Amino acid sequence: MQTKSIVMHIVIAGNIGSGKSTLTRMLAKHYGWTPRFESVDHNPYLEDYYRDIHRWSFNLEVYFLKERFRDLLQISQSAGTIIQDRSIFEGVYVFMANNKAMGHLSDRDYDTYMELFEQMLTVVKLPDLMIYLRASVAHLVGNIQKRGRDYEQTMQLEYLENLNNRYEDFITRQYKGRVMIVEKDDIDFENNPADFARITTRIDRLLFGLFPSE
Repeated sequence: MQTKSIVMHIVIAGNIGSGKSTLTRMLAKHYGWTPRFESVDHNPYLEDYYRDIHRWSFNLEVYFLKERFRDLLQISQSAGTIIQDRSIFEGVYVFMANNKAMGHLSDRDYDTYMELFEQMLTVVKLPDLMIYLRASVAHLVGNIQKRGRDYEQTMQLEYLENLNNRYEDFITRQYKGRVMIVEKDDIDFENNPADFARITTRIDRLLFGLFPSE
């Protein structure tokens, strides 16, 4: 299904291991959208962060903020629809907020970061649709183990649980844009075409009005 004539910004949101990158690739192929992925494999701080979260939290979060803001500036100039793996809003209201709550950032560093983000908001607009992949910690752990990134294997369950709680608060209380929630534990959109079709049907309804509302 080609929709290149319609210019939109779609975001796939979700915790580590929820399947964001996979769904981003699949939807990009299905709709003819251009995918944008997080700078994970080339992130110069990520391995250091997982070895010493307290020491490297500020560095990591500022790097991600810089990368996501750059992406948004480029997306705003795009002539076609972009589907993005994780948004700048999650980086701030989920991951940065979690690091602050866990005591990994000083008040000074947190205030500096938030002032920078608030300046960015003057030129940032909400995506046309955020698709949130809601997954249990057990499901996340299974996917993290399956993909086998060395720096993720020592990730604590408490860390993933805290992020899940932050995501729920972000999606249900803080975020003001349009959201579509996908219960990831119950489906396998990568290997089951019917599950993937159910997702695209919901997207078609929300974005293009192709089906009557539920």
